[in-house]
This record gives sequence, structure tokens and C-alpha cells, in this order.
Amino acid sequence: MRPKAILGAATGTVMTGALVAGFLAAPSAGATERVPGGAAEAKGVQVAAEQAAKTGIKWQDCPATWGLEKPIQCGSVIVPIDYAKPNGPKIKIAVSRVHSTGTAKEHQGSLVYNPGGPGGSGLPFPRKVTAKNPLYTKIAKAYDFVGFDPRGVGKSAPISCVDPKEFVAAPKADPVPANEAEKRAQRKLAKQYADGCAKHSGKMLPYMTTMNTARDVDVVRAALGEKKLNYLGVSYGTYLGAVYGTLFPNHVRRMIVDSVVNPAQENVWYQANLDQDIAFEGRFKDWETWVAKHDSVYHIGNSQAKVHAQWLKLRAEAKKKPIGGLVGPAELINFFQSAAYYDRSWIPVADAWSKYRAGDTKALVEAAGPDVAGAVSAENGNAVYTAVECADAKWPTSWAKWDRDNTAVHRKAPFMTWANAWMNLPCATWKGPQGTPLEVKTHKGLPQTLIIQSTRDAATPFEGAVELHKRFKGSRLIVEQGAGSHGVTGLVNPCINSRVDAYLLSGKVDAKDVTCTPHAVPEPKAAK
Repeated sequence: MRPKAILGAATGTVMTGALVAGFLAAPSAGATERVPGGAAEAKGVQVAAEQAAKTGIKWQDCPATWGLEKPIQCGSVIVPIDYAKPNGPKIKIAVSRVHSTGTAKEHQGSLVYNPGGPGGSGLPFPRKVTAKNPLYTKIAKAYDFVGFDPRGVGKSAPISCVDPKEFVAAPKADPVPANEAEKRAQRKLAKQYADGCAKHSGKMLPYMTTMNTARDVDVVRAALGEKKLNYLGVSYGTYLGAVYGTLFPNHVRRMIVDSVVNPAQENVWYQANLDQDIAFEGRFKDWETWVAKHDSVYHIGNSQAKVHAQWLKLRAEAKKKPIGGLVGPAELINFFQSAAYYDRSWIPVADAWSKYRAGDTKALVEAAGPDVAGAVSAENGNAVYTAVECADAKWPTSWAKWDRDNTAVHRKAPFMTWANAWMNLPCATWKGPQGTPLEVKTHKGLPQTLIIQSTRDAATPFEGAVELHKRFKGSRLIVEQGAGSHGVTGLVNPCINSRVDAYLLSGKVDAKDVTCTPHAVPEPKAAK
């Protein structure tokens, strides 16, 4: 649900001018009453969508700098920054597409995808087809695969809060505070970050909301020439889908949400992050148990308790002296949490750790150290994550509450709690407006949606899927019991894969909710 980055000491000079290039000049409109999810914005969406339907999308080869090869095509869709002022300033939403591989008779339109974040780029989505991923072969015959960069992301009027070089600079301060002075230092950094966002991306911040991104999606739908949307959203993309389905129920044809954000208004977003901390603790222990099971390969410890003791030792060593001068506790948490996110990271993380213990420092530094080449993308992703979560909902402004809540959760879940807190703390001093989350619920016209969730997912705990299932009447829930990898539709599990195909190809769902056995966990190669 969130980018794998820790705010820590991510401060510095912010890039200026990053936002300006994304704007299209337009006459300013008169003041219009702003109502969240209300009439003014609804009218604005209608105006923008009608114009987009007339204009369409001028598809062409993607710019070389985008890294999207033929036969993928790229284009853009113009949307207003403020839907209450549809004739006001506008931005371009970057979109990508690859044609369906089947016959004209098999074609069912476009499948629009969001990978999550907030802040994730969906532009690479057509590669699921061009790379001939077998999980998508049947679906690709029926659908054009369409990706997009949400507002503020990547190629869609990107926002920025700090200099990317400063953002990835390492090592950062240990996220787990040892005393009040370290807490004060982190609070100062969080405020500096919030101030940087306001100073350099302030024009966009009031409009960096999930509701506005959902409105953008509807304009993209119209530009594609689709009367109704086929949508696949993962992680935060599930919340975007839930908001879209609430705002535009009659514009949904088929919708799959995978690894679900709890859409309850009281959960968005402060409570969601506290709930994450608990879930990450459990999933990290799952991975430690797996490492212990394969002690003959990794030689770290033959029980979860012993592996965890070695993790604490590694953290302490890195705090005393950063590994390779670059990897301290913050970087270790950032790297090791990928094992709590995705099963596919279990082997790489364990390998790097094992090699380090055997004397190979380079492997761990390369894996956990700063990614200078990806600095711009990482900083932009974090800026969008922060801007959307801070703008979507009102956050506590009392440090006493943050301190009390995170101290209590840390006692039960020390792995991620404080790192998560510092990443979100800019919302406590956010200078832009903070709205009220939309009440996600079923409105007349919303078709059956397919909800997919593993029970031990850390980033989006299981309760989120249950909550959305209650709110979207008639939806079907597919549960992967005992698994915990984030993002289920991209994994090999025939119980799930076959139902995804059936739903997208024919609209078919089971008469009742389904529980599937877990997909296979990774198995390391022979013992060293």
C-alpha cells in the first residue's frame, strides 16, 4: 500500500520547476462551491469526459525515455486539476496501451490497471502481454491492456518534495528512537518534508486526492471510447477502485480488487498505518520461520527466535557502524520489509543476509544501499504517497497522540512501527487542505465485483477485504488461506487464476465466496 521508502533524513533542496512543465494554460473559471464528491465536481467530470470522448487519445510509439518498447503505444488525456473548475488549469495524464491479441469477435474493450502506492506507475502494465506472461494469456485475447500514471506521478505532471539525491542519501537516522532527542529530530525532519511539499508542489496539493484520481480514471475511460470501465487494482489501487465504484457505479463493467485497503472512513489513513504495523510484524515472523526452516542453506538460525535474534544483532551492528558506510538500520528495514511484502523477496533477502554473515559485505550493500539511478522515481513516488494520504483525510495534529499510539504499537510490533510513523508524520503539519474520505458503498448500477485477498497480507491486512465485501453488495470474495504475499493475481495459484479468467472473460463468479489453498512458497536451491 505504500512505497518502500523511509523518510528518515530525506531532506534537502527541492527541485523547482518539476511541476510547471505538467500544466496546460487555460482561462480561469469563476469560483464554484466545493463539495467533496458533490455536484460541482460531478459536473466537472461530465464536462471533461465529454471533451475526452470527442478528442480521444492520439496513440503513437512511446518516447524513448519512457522505456516502453513496441508494440506498446503511449498517449495522454487532458484533465482539469480542479474538477469544480473544469475550464481552469489542466494537466496531462500519461497512458499506455497494447492491443488485445485475439480476434475482433473476442475483443471486450480495455482493461485499465493501477498498481497501488499511492505513487505507483501503471505505464508498464502492457508488458504483461508483450512479455507473454502466461497468467494473462487468455485475458490478453479479450482486452487491450491499458496503464496510466496517476496525477502527480511520473509522466503525469510529477510532483516533488525534496531533491532526489538527498532523498536517497544514506545512511539515514535509525527509525527506532532511543530517546526524546531522537524523536524531536525525526519530528523536525517530517515538518521540513511537509514544508518542502508545500513550497514546491503547493499548487497541486489541494487536488492530490483519491477522489480526483478516480475522476481522472473516468475521463480516461471516456477517452478510450469505453462506455463502461474494466478495472484491475492492486493494493492502494483497490481503494481507488472502491472510490471509483462509489462515484461512478453505472460506469463499471467489471472490477477486480486485489489485496484490499480497508475503505472505512475511520481507517483512512492514520489507523490504516497502525494496522499495517501489526500485520507486518506477523508476516516478518513468517519469513523468519521460513529462514529457520532452511538453516542448512542460510546458516542464520534454526528457529524463528534465533533468526530474530540475529536480525536484532544485525540492526545493532549497522547502527554502531553502517555497513559499507551506507547501510544503517533504516536501510536494513527498507530492504528486509520487502520479504514481508512479497514471497518472491524471501530468497533474495535471505541470500544477501547469508552472504554478509559469510563475509560478503558487497551483496548486502548493493541490495540495501541507495538506488541513485532510481532516485527521481523514488522521490516522486514518496511525494505522491504523502500528498494523497495527507489530502484524503484529516490527520491528528497532536504529537502526544502520535507518540502514545506508536509507542503502544511498537511494544507489540517493533519491526515497522516507528519507520512507518516517521514516513506519515508530515501529515501532522501538512499545509494543504485535508478532506473527508468518501463513504464507500454500493449504489444502484454497480455490478458484481471480484475481491481477492490473502489472509496474512501485511501491507493491506485481511480485514480490509472483509470490509469492502460488506460495502459492495453482491461482491464475491476469494480468500487465499494461509498465504501473505501482497498482490495475489500475479501469482501462480490455479484456484485464483481460473476465477480471474472466468470473471473477466464471461462475468462468471461463484455462487458463494471461495477459499483457496495457498500458492507454493519459494524453495531455495541446494544447501551450500
